[in-house]
Amino acid sequence: MNRNVPSMRLATAALVAGLVLAPVAAHAQLVLPRPSPKATVMQQIGITDMTIAYSRPGVKGRAIWGALVPWGQPWRTGANEATTFTTTDEIKVGGKALPAGTYSFFTIPAEGEWTVIFSKQQGQWGAYQYDPQQDAARVMVKPSTAEHLEWMEFSFEDMTPTTANLTLRWEKLKLVVPIEVDVNGLTLAKAREEIGKAKADDWRTPYRAAQFTFDNNVALDEGAKWLDQSLAIEQAYANLGLKARWLAKNGDTKGAIETANKALEANKKAKTPADASSLETLIAEWSGKKQ
Repeated sequence: MNRNVPSMRLATAALVAGLVLAPVAAHAQLVLPRPSPKATVMQQIGITDMTIAYSRPGVKGRAIWGALVPWGQPWRTGANEATTFTTTDEIKVGGKALPAGTYSFFTIPAEGEWTVIFSKQQGQWGAYQYDPQQDAARVMVKPSTAEHLEWMEFSFEDMTPTTANLTLRWEKLKLVVPIEVDVNGLTLAKAREEIGKAKADDWRTPYRAAQFTFDNNVALDEGAKWLDQSLAIEQAYANLGLKARWLAKNGDTKGAIETANKALEANKKAKTPADASSLETLIAEWSGKKQ
């Protein structure tokens, strides 16, 4: 008696099953065009990345507001899967705090003000399972009339160094959600973190952090300490040049000129010298002001 018969039968059954399922697996890879194609828009403000991912329905001659998109009911704000909004840092949306994370972006359209919702619910198809208990932030926004747009579109508009408007356009409607980012606060927090874990010979990280404080006129006392920390590790053209500018800003013209000349000497010894023309121009200006 062949004791291997049961195992042979199992192997044969597995082979047959594989042959039967293979066409199914192959068909599962077929990708067809979506009537409402996917789209993704990313915008950076300061060091914060914000991304909105959605599907773009078309008007296609249909009545949209109060019809295809009913009044007073949660809407996925797009088609297919619920639209998602991701931010890498805490921001403010319509004045409300929104922690870093990925959110389903729902709206409740109305003939007057709309409710804009950032929901902690994940993996939603449509808004059929929307749970208001999972709201992370709610904002009331009144839409305005705009030129006709066939395909629904999100964009980040009216940019400043610290703000932007997340704008929804579709059919003849425009909806704007103001976004604010604490760029200085976030950048300083990140600088402190990176300086805290920098290697002993890393002069560039505290220098770059000091440069940020100087350029943005923020946390200057802390920035001055970071610059001195950088110079204590290594004196290079970059950090010496910044020190010269700092001294000049504080009214020490003599010290600024002396430090700037040290920076020029360091630049001559560098393997790849930088363009020193801007610092040379400053030295000439400071020399003219020297008393």
